[in-house]
Amino acid sequence: MKLKTLKRLLSYVKPYAPLVILAFILASGAVALTLTAPIITGKAVDCIIGKGNVDFNLMMKYIVILFFVVIGTALANWFLGFVMNKISHGTVRDIRNETFNKFSKLPLSYIDHTPKGDTMSVIISDIDSISDGIIQGFTQLFTGIATIVGTLIFMFGINVKIALVCVIITPLSLIVASTISRFSYKFFSEQTEVRGELGGYINEMISGQKTIQAFSYKESSEKKFKEINGRLYKCGVKAQFLSALTNPCTRFVNGIVYAAVGISGAFAVVGGALSVGFLSTFLAYANQYTKPFNEISGVITELQAALSGAERVFALLDEKEEESDEDMPTLENPDGSVSAENVFFSYDKNVPLIEDFNLKVNPGMRVAIVGPTGCGKTTLINLLMRFYDVDSGKISVSGNDITEIKRDSLRANYGMVLQETWLFKGTIRENIAYGADNPTDEEIIEAAKSAYAHSFIKRLPDGYDTVISDDDENISQGQKQLLCIARVMLIKPKMLILDEATSSIDTMTEIRVQKAFNKIMEGRTSFVIAHRLSTIKEADAILVMKSGKVIEIGTHDELINKAGFYSELYNSQYRQV
Repeated sequence: MKLKTLKRLLSYVKPYAPLVILAFILASGAVALTLTAPIITGKAVDCIIGKGNVDFNLMMKYIVILFFVVIGTALANWFLGFVMNKISHGTVRDIRNETFNKFSKLPLSYIDHTPKGDTMSVIISDIDSISDGIIQGFTQLFTGIATIVGTLIFMFGINVKIALVCVIITPLSLIVASTISRFSYKFFSEQTEVRGELGGYINEMISGQKTIQAFSYKESSEKKFKEINGRLYKCGVKAQFLSALTNPCTRFVNGIVYAAVGISGAFAVVGGALSVGFLSTFLAYANQYTKPFNEISGVITELQAALSGAERVFALLDEKEEESDEDMPTLENPDGSVSAENVFFSYDKNVPLIEDFNLKVNPGMRVAIVGPTGCGKTTLINLLMRFYDVDSGKISVSGNDITEIKRDSLRANYGMVLQETWLFKGTIRENIAYGADNPTDEEIIEAAKSAYAHSFIKRLPDGYDTVISDDDENISQGQKQLLCIARVMLIKPKMLILDEATSSIDTMTEIRVQKAFNKIMEGRTSFVIAHRLSTIKEADAILVMKSGKVIEIGTHDELINKAGFYSELYNSQYRQV
């Protein structure tokens, strides 16, 4: 077990210090009552001196006392469990909140390059394993330590020599447990990592099930799943097997302790140094003394799984965040001018993408960006929105370097419709209103009408109150895209980015939506990425990109007359075969 991870995990328990103190008091009280029971039992045994010589009155007194001791022990243990649950679930809630909040601070590059299923595994499975480890581990730790200390005090008070027998043999149990746990921890760490990998793969396969079916990839996907699942099985079996050895091994050592106490105690009784009642008390203490070692070794599995999960959670929390822009000014009332000067950028530093890119867009211009797949069109949008920062050069909006203003204020002035839709689980009304500041129902309906979505919304069972999600099969991909377009129509941004915004819409609806876009683009700086070049004929400027560079710029007619790369692209779409 890694001490550093454990210390960091314990730091999350610190805010619950009063509850921890209360738990320690309850554990001490429960242990004190538990340790009192054998003494009372031993005294009751001594009341049975011999045949026909039993002190029933005194024995009944001890039995009544024992009854209340047992009731008190049960109540103390119940409250201890309640307090430990409060500590555990509160700690896990704080860790999960911090982990979720971390996502808003992570750069988009991390989100893009990390499997979603693996991330979900960290937030759900790994944090749940922390919860299980805290509940079991700390409960056993409190009661275990108190029991060990308490029984030692009582045993040394009764007979020092027999108590020393317990103390001398006990280290064997600790050595066995620590040796086994050291080997099993490696497999628990591997198990946690492979479980995350499996979660990521399952997420991909579920979301892409239609593609898998269409390309008859079922057998291959099952083969890959079995391979990952097989690795999880192997490391899981090894981890569980090694951790399972701990309990029987420590029980064997503890059995030796119990036998040694029984033998040495018997000689003490024969020698008159100990009564039969106190021997029974001592044997009960020997059993209670060794019991915490069994329990603690039994929860080593949970603790190791918790620490393995904690390592993955802390690895996520330690990921480098986007640089803070709290002290930077906000972008207010931009005029819509955008410029790029000598911009260089690549996702992989060894694979150049955008090199020496220059652009100047005047307020209100409609700029179309075209080019072959992989030329950097969407990457340029990522840079304009500052989802990624340029490697060198500068991008400015209204004369402000975008790296010197708050990201939120920059993005708030853009309206963005992507080829990929994103809807959350909620009503259609809530999805359209996403990002708007308390819009009225009339404004939402007007936006839906502008996006030509109102008619199909009214045909749904609950109209604007119909609950949908991005995975909903009750509405088509084109209808989802219309809702995303309505979302932008509602906020009326200062600048627009349309990345294949009508790719999933039929031709007739596209013509209508294009008219709506033309209306909303009036007086607004707009960037339009489109593979269907017929949709960008009216653009004020067309940027033709190839290999990360602008190789041509001009209006549609100018570029056609130039008979260059754009003309070739355009004619390739409409050339008769």
